[in-house]
Amino acid sequence: MTKKVALKNAVLDDQELQAGLNNINPKFGEFCTRVAGEVWGLPLIDQKTKALITIAIDVVNQDQTGAGNPFAAHVNMALKQGATKEEIEELLLFMCVYAGFNKAAGCFGMLNEIMAEN
Repeated sequence: MTKKVALKNAVLDDQELQAGLNNINPKFGEFCTRVAGEVWGLPLIDQKTKALITIAIDVVNQDQTGAGNPFAAHVNMALKQGATKEEIEELLLFMCVYAGFNKAAGCFGMLNEIMAEN
């Protein structure tokens, strides 16, 4: 399982995440790190909540499969920020109601794969 080390900024302080973004494309990685790092640095919403919000957005956008998909990165980010598998599962159940059952189903499948890797 991904080690739970809550970071002050889940983007700027996560070298593994930045390396993954740079592997997609160096210019893309630098841009994402700079821009996302800025909003992740805003003070009013804690890092764990922001990570859970990104998972919800992935459900709506159906961004859990394919090359460069962010779902696994966001799940791992949430785990690093202290979220549990059970909290992520509850979020996916919640998203069934607001985003659709079929969208959440694929995310449950990917979550199982991600957790098996950790």
